[in-house]
Amino acid sequence: MSETRLDRFKRLATQRTNAILDKLRLLGNLSNKSSYEYTEEDLKKIFSTIEIQLRTIKTRFTGSKKSEFKLE
Repeated sequence: MSETRLDRFKRLATQRTNAILDKLRLLGNLSNKSSYEYTEEDLKKIFSTIEIQLRTIKTRFTGSKKSEFKLE
């Protein structure tokens, strides 16, 4: 029996989401100040990059159109 597009989406989305969550947990391990040193600027760069990428991906799923410039 062949896998439906929905079944394939669910299977891959589950695998990929779990992989992302595992990587985020690993990133969280870096918060241990007794083992690592970092600056506030380092944290801003990391989380800004993650947030930008997350917004980009959400836009792809919601089908939102790019905002248009309008001179008023």
